[in-house]
Amino acid sequence: MIAATLEHAIAQKTAKVGVIGLGYVGLPLVRAFLKAGFPTMGFDIDPCKVEKLRAGESYIKHIGADWIREGVQNGRFEPTHDFGRLGEPDALLICVPTPLNESRDPDLQYIERTGEQIAETLRQGQLVVLESTTYPGTTREVLLPRLEKSGLKVGEDFFLAYSPEREDPGNPKYSAENIPKVVGGIDEVSGRLAQLLYKHVVAEVVPVSSCEVAEACKILENTYRSVNIALVNELKVLFARMGIDIWEVIEAARTKPFGFQAFYPGPGLGGHCIPIDPFYLSWLARKYGMVTRFIELAGEINTSMPDYVVKRLVEGLNEHGKPLRGSKVLILGVAYKKDVDDPRESPAFAIMERLLGGGAILSYNDPHIPSLPPMRHYKLPALWSVDLTPEILRSQDCVLIVTDHSAYDYQFIVDHSRLVIDTRNATRNVTRGREKIRKA
Repeated sequence: MIAATLEHAIAQKTAKVGVIGLGYVGLPLVRAFLKAGFPTMGFDIDPCKVEKLRAGESYIKHIGADWIREGVQNGRFEPTHDFGRLGEPDALLICVPTPLNESRDPDLQYIERTGEQIAETLRQGQLVVLESTTYPGTTREVLLPRLEKSGLKVGEDFFLAYSPEREDPGNPKYSAENIPKVVGGIDEVSGRLAQLLYKHVVAEVVPVSSCEVAEACKILENTYRSVNIALVNELKVLFARMGIDIWEVIEAARTKPFGFQAFYPGPGLGGHCIPIDPFYLSWLARKYGMVTRFIELAGEINTSMPDYVVKRLVEGLNEHGKPLRGSKVLILGVAYKKDVDDPRESPAFAIMERLLGGGAILSYNDPHIPSLPPMRHYKLPALWSVDLTPEILRSQDCVLIVTDHSAYDYQFIVDHSRLVIDTRNATRNVTRGREKIRKA
């Protein structure tokens, strides 16, 4: 009877959907459910975010504000930092961070805390779905016991599922609505209810047999990318010694219509998923007495890329008779990928830390990030994005391209720079001054 009541509310779109965590994953999810016609609530611990949303403003550059303003004004979207109201929505979707701790083990404090907060107001008929990326077993072993402290029984009184987020910030082609959604329930009833909910907002729901399969699916997706990026990063270093351009090699290889998918090298991995998720799997494997050598080797290669970039930069300075200490270095781009304002796990910070340690005088420009945000793992000075003028470029001993934003005029940059270190092949179409460019 309880499940049938929730199923009816979902079918009629009267079920209220609450999204916990209004960041790069949660906010697009709110938009998708609003667009589908569901009343929504948004929960976040940051009162500044909540106030901006209540004012009809977006704090994420690639997410427009019109739908926020409309949703708040017509009462269909209510942002709040009052977690005492978690009992109001019929469905709660958890989109909180899952970082690594200092020893690169999973840090599940945000999932644990959220589960405990939900349990305080959990009522009959609520569906809880975890979307945060994590290792297989988290939903059943970590979240479920905390929810059951409410005294309610899963599968009868409340329902629990896992559905991994698949957001790609800044990608104009794919959004929450048109990316297939994998859904696995803690039990059959929970899985069916979660599938029914998501069918209203996404193009395709992909049901799997359990939460563990859905959790493992997400880890596989990002580990696959990490390993293949590590491969081309290692080949980049090898081919550079041989005088071969890895970018030209990849472009030639990708003409094969089968059996090859292009991955591209870079200055290191960034974002919340690829640099982190494979370590979740390695940690879990150790619990089962296994060593995931392939995954750990890929992690070693990818995390070594900032050192390689700095080495190439030092070599470029040496060619100009300049030591690193005292040299002025301008970093172009500190976002983890092009055309977004997301700095999470950006390799730019590791590179900047190493350059500062070597005595370089640093500045940066990023059209999407006006000031350096505080980072847990890096000790960097307060810096603000400088204007990209001919005078600024000429005053630098080296310009280092870390993020290849579309807003940059790379010919202009090369024209006015003494030395350009390019980690993204961003200068491929530059025609003048190519003698100033070094690939890294």
